[in-house]
Amino acid sequence: MNHLRSIHEVLRAFGMDTISLAGPLEAKLEAMAEAGFSQVMLKANDLVGHPGGWKAAVNAVRSSGLRGTGFQVLRDFEGLSGHLHQYKVDIAKAMLEMCAALGCKVLLACSSTSAHASQDLDEIARDLRKLAMLALPHGIRIAYEGLSWGRTVNEFTTAWDVVCRADCPNLGVGLDSFHILAAKTDLQALKELDPAKIFLVQLSDFMWQETRTFEERMATARTYRVFPGEGVHNAQIVEMVLQLDALGYRGDYSFEVFNDDYVQMPLPFVAGRARKSALWLAEDVLRRSLPLPNQLRLRA
Repeated sequence: MNHLRSIHEVLRAFGMDTISLAGPLEAKLEAMAEAGFSQVMLKANDLVGHPGGWKAAVNAVRSSGLRGTGFQVLRDFEGLSGHLHQYKVDIAKAMLEMCAALGCKVLLACSSTSAHASQDLDEIARDLRKLAMLALPHGIRIAYEGLSWGRTVNEFTTAWDVVCRADCPNLGVGLDSFHILAAKTDLQALKELDPAKIFLVQLSDFMWQETRTFEERMATARTYRVFPGEGVHNAQIVEMVLQLDALGYRGDYSFEVFNDDYVQMPLPFVAGRARKSALWLAEDVLRRSLPLPNQLRLRA
């Protein structure tokens, strides 16, 4: 029991996204908990696709004992006008209601890919400020993530620029290692971020060195991601995690692994691979091991 408790402590900063697993929500939550995770990143389809309705899904999450890392994903919100803008405001309000019901404190918003959206960064910042204000009464923070195929914002450096322009206490950035690797953004730029404004970090790798086009990035992102330690960018992921740790980031890491093979595998198999990845990052990279009973494990 003490050993199990120590493993849970080591893994406490790491969680899984439900998109990495197949099957009903309750089975996904059980597999994550049995693998030693204490948190879960949820998506809207987990709720609205539940056979008992979205409120039954909320009850399932609350009964699981897993903490909600965050809720995803609001897409193509910013830069629109007229009826398109109002439509997205309505969508955002519904997303925030579900996020709040789950007790999640972070809503992920991805940068727009819409050809109908303005490319003016000040207009984008204005809309994100409005989104943050809608989230404020719920006690929710907005993590703005630059998709690597975003029309205007496709790197975290530009997302950070927009967040700074908006200047809202509950608006920050969400970082995704896949998008950073795919866009080949200089990891040294992480040093320019305020750790208090990094609201979420999602981790994954992929199996080839680069994605040359937006289309290839999208196909890879949606079907061929793997857990950290399984791909070909181990050195960059280690550098990213260590940079964030040195910066002072102490928030959550969630594994966002879209993989067509994994959703055909038994849940314990996939959750076990996620656990192995988390232990590698926690113990070998971040050196966050805890003493086991009657053993002294020194930090390297």
